[in-house]
Amino acid sequence: QVQLVESGGGLVQAGGSLRLSCAASGRTFSSYAMGWFRQAPGKEREFVAAISWSGTKPYYADSVKGRFTISRDNAKNTVYLQMNSLKPEDTAVYYCAAKSGSVYYTSSLYPHWGQGTQVTVSS
Repeated sequence: QVQLVESGGGLVQAGGSLRLSCAASGRTFSSYAMGWFRQAPGKEREFVAAISWSGTKPYYADSVKGRFTISRDNAKNTVYLQMNSLKPEDTAVYYCAAKSGSVYYTSSLYPHWGQGTQVTVSS
């Protein structure tokens, strides 16, 4: 069982950067794979990035590959999403998620979710 709280969202111009943080509380955070998902207005929630418990296996959606970087600091119980070269189509509520065991990019496999943080990218 883990509780997640996202932060770091905001308004940024196209081409800019934001760094999202997800602070976790609960038991055995280091054993969880962590993921970032997003949901834009009128769209379904989609996979953005995920990282294994060791932090050595990051995975990215094609739409963000090369622009976003996921990382984690198990000592601080925190996972990050560095977002560079932001585009208006990146506008969405970004959610942090956690699951025990291996990394997957299907949202239904993640039982633990944060409340989300808004990212708005303007032209």
